[in-house]
Amino acid sequence: MKMLKEEVLKKSDEEHIIFMNFEDDEFHDILTNKELTAYFKTRITDDKQYYVFLDEIQEVVGWEKSVNSIRLKGADVYITGSNSKIMSEELASLLGGRTLSFSIFPLSFVEFIDFRKQRGLSFLTDGMKEGRDGYDDAMKKELDKYIRIGGFPVLAIFDFSASEARKIVQDINSTALLRDVTLRYKIRTPQLLDKVVAFLYDNVGNLVSIASIARYLKSQGRSGDPETIANYVKYLEDARIVKRAQRYDIKGKKLLETIDKYYLGDHSLQYAIRDYRQDKVQGILENIVFAELVRRGYNVYVGSAEGDKKIDFVAEKDGAKVYVQVCMEFSSLETIKREFEPLKQIRDHYPKYVVVLSGKGMVDDEGVKSIQLKDFLLKQEL
Repeated sequence: MKMLKEEVLKKSDEEHIIFMNFEDDEFHDILTNKELTAYFKTRITDDKQYYVFLDEIQEVVGWEKSVNSIRLKGADVYITGSNSKIMSEELASLLGGRTLSFSIFPLSFVEFIDFRKQRGLSFLTDGMKEGRDGYDDAMKKELDKYIRIGGFPVLAIFDFSASEARKIVQDINSTALLRDVTLRYKIRTPQLLDKVVAFLYDNVGNLVSIASIARYLKSQGRSGDPETIANYVKYLEDARIVKRAQRYDIKGKKLLETIDKYYLGDHSLQYAIRDYRQDKVQGILENIVFAELVRRGYNVYVGSAEGDKKIDFVAEKDGAKVYVQVCMEFSSLETIKREFEPLKQIRDHYPKYVVVLSGKGMVDDEGVKSIQLKDFLLKQEL
């Protein structure tokens, strides 16, 4: 919001900018739309263009009435709100459909490094030259840090231990589940919700169906009808806690139903239910790549190719595509064949990558390129 204000100041002045944070004591007495409207009347005093920034607007009851009023008078209005009170899907109805909404993501790897550099926490130092051993080693340490603590900004601005970082993630997870799901949707069986969450978090990168969740619940001594389970999963999606990647038939160019993959809003959420485990790293790597593609504006699907071969991601944007496989390492010829062959069978000219955590540099096999994860995340254009 403050960055947007700085942009506006290039063409306006402070007198025509209204910036209000409703979690600030300065505005603690503005609780309803009537009080907000009264405040606007004291600030909007001429017919010139006004720019209004309203941070955490959900704290004001009936805020949309005041916002609609000043918007109709020509004000340019920017608002933020938490998932628990304002979903982007609701804004269109609250504000008459005249809105443009966008989501704020946890930090990308590039942003994570930038945050740490600004606070003197980065392994990268001034003067390091790209491609040199020292630079490469430092970048690998940065990636390992990112994998192990995640992209929530607070974790990148202080040097937390692994246990401290995990506790913070647990608190973020608990708050999001309570405010954005349990309270918002008046969940009557929070224990059942916890089990659904545990299953999805523990199966990042695996194909999941409502039936497979139901079987898991039964094995845990709990029953849950398919409709309730489906609703709980949808609530988690609405709260941006998980995001679904549908299966996509590459040859038939159509979406497939019933079985999908679910990825977390930030890969560190997985650590809220258990500590870092080597056998779950593959799913974490997929989550990081999936989030990076979504952050770059792609619609991301799970690819289904000929002969029941799987392609981790088919990403589409502006009529173009990118195909991506993700793996930990090229441990054998069998692994290399498993990762490369499905991509080699796709007969189009769009980019095809095998993203590997550790391995040698770029390899090009019939148009399919291998690339280290750190380089993929740092790449400006895919």
